[in-house]
Amino acid sequence: MRTGIADMVAVARIMNATLVIPQLDKSSFWQDSSTFSNIFDETHFIKSLEKDVRIVKRLPKELESLPRARKHFTSWGGLGYYEEMTTLWKEYQIIHVAKSDSRLANNDLPLDIQRLRCRALYHALRFSPSIESLGKKLVERLRSRAQRYIALHLRYEKDMLSFTGCTYGLTVAESEELRTMREKTSHWKVKNINPTEQRDAGLCPLTPKEVGIFLKALGYPPSTLIYIAAGEIYGGDSHLSELTSLFPNIVSKEMLATPKELKDFSNHASQTAALDYIISIESDIFVPSHSGNMARAVEGHRRFLGHRKTITPDRKSLVQLFDLMEAGQLEESSLSLPVMQLHRQRFGGPRRRGSGPPGIKGRVRLRLEESFYQNPYPECICKS
Repeated sequence: MRTGIADMVAVARIMNATLVIPQLDKSSFWQDSSTFSNIFDETHFIKSLEKDVRIVKRLPKELESLPRARKHFTSWGGLGYYEEMTTLWKEYQIIHVAKSDSRLANNDLPLDIQRLRCRALYHALRFSPSIESLGKKLVERLRSRAQRYIALHLRYEKDMLSFTGCTYGLTVAESEELRTMREKTSHWKVKNINPTEQRDAGLCPLTPKEVGIFLKALGYPPSTLIYIAAGEIYGGDSHLSELTSLFPNIVSKEMLATPKELKDFSNHASQTAALDYIISIESDIFVPSHSGNMARAVEGHRRFLGHRKTITPDRKSLVQLFDLMEAGQLEESSLSLPVMQLHRQRFGGPRRRGSGPPGIKGRVRLRLEESFYQNPYPECICKS
């Protein structure tokens, strides 16, 4: 949501257009009815970008009845693509952009456009006062419990497991439930997924047990305070206990906030995710169990704020180690050294954004490039 909005700010600038405050998706898995102003500080957003892009809260009445171009802009479009799209203004005064995610290229854009994306995302797109206030309170409560805490984005949620087809460690009934959900979700195009191949390729979220083993191998003691930044964990305590048995000092927003404080956020997954986002940004260490949209956005924001420590698990290599342990070919006491060696360069230190695997060209390469929002270096981060 955040990165898509930042992209549309930049696209509006390129096309010399007025941006209408976007309507948010209410038909996703989470069925969240939140509006833009429920999640973000609308006035601050408009004011912060007034020198870059004209933004209005709603479409002017005199334009409401006019025909509009409903456009699915291509994924990872560059400057030339959007300059060509300005021909739409010859026939229409309104362009309705049906999708906003990954609409803009990661690389090869003018420096002022790249910096505008960062200005939109890291300065203009502030959460609503109620979300900001509670988010800061929860951070303070975490700090009162321990000097340092890890924010763990444990993406072991029903929608992610169903979408990726990852069933390792689940019961037959749980696996079938996820398969049925995938079959019934029409906009998920891939239905038949081999869970073993997915896991071996490093495409599955780490399980709670695997996360626990991973953190222990990195040297974190059992007393480490860990905040779970996630929605409802699939299987509840039956799976989460595999993590809490190793790290009992685990908390969630439901444990930190009072029922009264959370009442206004109930049934609004985007707003509770915003709380997780704030707590993750402010954490001493951020660990995502899967490289999804939120994990990438948080990592990029933490880089922008001074390369705050983010540990991105090498899931493909870790799975090989875990399988060796399960087969009795590797002792857990011997796990620390290979895990530390694998992650020596995966702690969020300064580095230029990756341009994609060598030898791959065309649109496939654009898809495989590292996200601008995951690592906005060098355009938005001073070298000094």
